[in-house]
Amino acid sequence: MSKVIIRPVKVDDTPYINELRIMKGVKENILGISTERLEYTEEFIKNIDINKHMLVAQLKEEDKVVGLVGLNVNTTPRLRHSASIGIMVHRDYQSKGIGKELMKEILDLADNWLMLKRVELGVFADNERAIKLYEACGFKIEGRRKYAAIRNGKYEDEYIMGRYNI
Repeated sequence: MSKVIIRPVKVDDTPYINELRIMKGVKENILGISTERLEYTEEFIKNIDINKHMLVAQLKEEDKVVGLVGLNVNTTPRLRHSASIGIMVHRDYQSKGIGKELMKEILDLADNWLMLKRVELGVFADNERAIKLYEACGFKIEGRRKYAAIRNGKYEDEYIMGRYNI
């Protein structure tokens, strides 16, 4: 997608990221809630440490951030070869290749710069569009967590997916 720039997150991105986290059409799949405050998002961004990596998709023609991906490297010594991923894309920009670009960049970081062997993520079992993206990036379903999270007043199952760089 040539209309976006993938770059590291900045504190100035806080309003856009907070908007994404509470947005209908996004929050349902990322465990966000409507009452998440701007101050919480800003504090999270300010406190990103060396084991957390966040990239945003910014529209080239403006400052607006329309997507974000995070990679959290495990800090336990025997798990440092692995990390987890979380991703979100603005509802108006979904299915336009932004998620694919974000995943490509974060997986390049994981594989070629951090030398991670395992990257994992969780996805609602009924989120077919996301599952298709993850499978295209090399992830495989490893298992199902029953009643993993609440979404729209119901308990929902989650797939655990993993990708290996060996």
